[in-house]
Amino acid sequence: MNSPSSRPSVHIATQRAVSRRQFLRGAGIVMSLPFLDSMLPAFAKAATGGGPTGPNAKPRRMFGICNNLGLLTDQFFPTNAGRDYTLSPYLEGLAAHRHDFSVFSGVSHPNVDGGHPADICFLTAAPHPGSGSFRNTISLDQHIAEQIGVHTRFPSLTLGVNTRSRSLSWTGTGVAIPPEDKAADVFKQLFIQGSPAQVAAQIRKLDTGRSILDTVAGQAKDLQRSVTARDRDRLDQYFTSVRDLEHRLQASRGWERKPKPVVAAPVPIDPANPAAYMEKVKVMYDLARLAFETDSTRSITLMLDSVSTPVLDLDDANITDGYHNLSHHGKSEAKRAQLQKIDQWHMKLLAKLFSDLKAVREGEDTLLDRTMVLYGSNFGDANAHTCFNMPTLLAGGGFRHGQHLAFDRQRNYPLPNLYVSMLQRMGIESDRFASSTGTMKGLELA
Repeated sequence: MNSPSSRPSVHIATQRAVSRRQFLRGAGIVMSLPFLDSMLPAFAKAATGGGPTGPNAKPRRMFGICNNLGLLTDQFFPTNAGRDYTLSPYLEGLAAHRHDFSVFSGVSHPNVDGGHPADICFLTAAPHPGSGSFRNTISLDQHIAEQIGVHTRFPSLTLGVNTRSRSLSWTGTGVAIPPEDKAADVFKQLFIQGSPAQVAAQIRKLDTGRSILDTVAGQAKDLQRSVTARDRDRLDQYFTSVRDLEHRLQASRGWERKPKPVVAAPVPIDPANPAAYMEKVKVMYDLARLAFETDSTRSITLMLDSVSTPVLDLDDANITDGYHNLSHHGKSEAKRAQLQKIDQWHMKLLAKLFSDLKAVREGEDTLLDRTMVLYGSNFGDANAHTCFNMPTLLAGGGFRHGQHLAFDRQRNYPLPNLYVSMLQRMGIESDRFASSTGTMKGLELA
C-alpha cells in the first residue's frame, strides 16, 4: 500500500451522500427511494462522470400468445411472399381467415438468445436471457396496461397453460407476474360478484395503499431540496409514478363498487390432467374472448408451456413421446410426424379463436377487428435451440392483412418493430419499444 506522502494529490469532495437505505416515513407508511446519484459518495460520482385511449373511446385490445416450443418452420412459413402467397401446410388450417391475419418470416428479437430461457422475453425483447446477469424489462402487455389499464376492471390478465411460473408478463422493474393456470378461478374473478362484506374488505385493502405521498409530502420536499438537479428530475419521475399508482388504486376502488358483467357461459372446467393440453388451451381462448367481449380487460397474455407438458392426449392422433422430446426430433420423420399433429391442433384452435372473435359484434366492427391477436414463439427451431426466424403471425386489430411479410432469414428484421405498430394501433403514443428501430415495415392500417 502506498504511504500518504506517495499518493497522488487529489481533491476530496466532502459533500454528505444521501443514504442508500434512506426512506420516507409517515403515519406508519414507509416508502423506499430509487437509487440516486446523490447516494454515491462525491468521489464516486466524479469517477462515474457524475385521446384514443380514453374511457369512452372504442376499445382496442391485445392478446399475446407464446408457444414456447415453437412450430416446424418448414410447415409454417409460406414459400413465397406478398399478398398472393401460397398457404403453407399449417396455414391451410387458417384458410377461412386468410384475410384476417399477416404472417411474418425473417423476424426475431435482436440479441435475445439462450434457448429455452428466451420464452420470458417474447414480449419484452430483453437481451441475453441466458446470462447470469440477466434482468428482464417491461413486457408489451404491461406497457399497455400502464397506459390504459384504468379503463377496465382488470388492467391486464396473465394466463398460462401447464405453468404457474413461466410468464410472458413483466413489470417495469423486471419482476415476473405469475400466470393464472386455472381458468375457473379467473372466470370467478371476472364474473362472480362477491358478497357485500367481501367488497368492503377489498375496498379497505385498496384504501391502505392510497395517499402515500400525501403522508410523506413534507419529507419528500425536503429531500428534493437536498439533492442534485439530476436527482430532482429522477425523484420527480419516481413520485409521478407513485402518483400514477395511486390513481390506478383509486380507479380500482371504483371498480369494486360496480357490478361485474353477467355472462351466459358457465364456469369453465379445468382439465386436471396436464396431458389434456389442447383442451386447456381451448378453455383459455374461450376465457380471453369473454374477458374482451365484456371489456373486463384490454390486455391478455398466455404462455403455452409445452416444455413441461407430458405425452399429449389427442383425439385423432397417437402421440407416444413427450412434447419436449418430440421438439428435439433430430430430423426423425416419426417424431416430426407426431409433432406435425400437435402443431396442426394449435392451428385448429387458433382458427376457432378467430371465428369466435369474428362472431361477436361491436357496433359496425367484429371483436376480431378490435383485437390484435399475436401468436408466435421464442424459438425459430426448437430442435437446434435457435431464437432466430421466429414463427409469428398477427391477426385482427384493424390492419390490412392477408399477406406474408418476408424478411431476411439470415439477418433478421427486428420483431419489436411490430410491437411499436401494435402500441400505436392501441392509441398509445410510442415510437420505440425495446430494441425496435421503427414501426413494422409493410404493415398498414385497414
